[in-house]
Amino acid sequence: MYRLIMPESNVSYDEGLKMQKKAYELVAAGEYDGVIFILEHKPVFTVGTNGGFENLLVTDRELKNKDIDVVKVNRGGNITFHGPGQIVVYPILNLNKFYKDVHWYVGSLENVVIDTLSQYNISGYKKSKFRGVWVNENKISAVGVHLKKWISTHGLSLNVNVDKTYFEMINPCGITEFGIISIVDYQDNIKISDVKHKLIGSFEKIFKINLIKDEVAESWWIK
Repeated sequence: MYRLIMPESNVSYDEGLKMQKKAYELVAAGEYDGVIFILEHKPVFTVGTNGGFENLLVTDRELKNKDIDVVKVNRGGNITFHGPGQIVVYPILNLNKFYKDVHWYVGSLENVVIDTLSQYNISGYKKSKFRGVWVNENKISAVGVHLKKWISTHGLSLNVNVDKTYFEMINPCGITEFGIISIVDYQDNIKISDVKHKLIGSFEKIFKINLIKDEVAESWWIK
């Protein structure tokens, strides 16, 4: 059974970590085959296992004035931004039921984004040197994962109508030669709720699973 959790309100990064931890425990115990969170975060910069503090371009005072958290996390990759207008997907999956191959898993997450973008007539693609999904040499989606006992945490982000001034405060993923874009740069009148539903369909298609929406209160997952 694969559960889908879609919080209605924006979630702090700390709350998101608690939700993932609880889901991991349930999947590890065999109560679910997987739990997939689709949400938006309150503004936060996250720094992965490959570093990233050197790519933070603003002071602690500026971060405090703009109410932006900075969190060190155990996912792969460098520094990135999460916030309103950007969909974040956390698939907590038991890869023993798929393939025990991290490259297959990351590639499948990228394929979910590429399939979603195609429904808006946007041609997303992969770069051999960098993770994530790209459109016209600009990054539209970041991917960073962590695996423990072949159960996944963290996941992907997709820019829909995100405020790109946040990305000017960092070198996203440590990359300086490419820009950041959103779906709204190519399509007008985009509703983020519609993108979420298309993304759900793409996830089911790529991973060949059926997601059942869980009506359990958001607060239950955060405890």
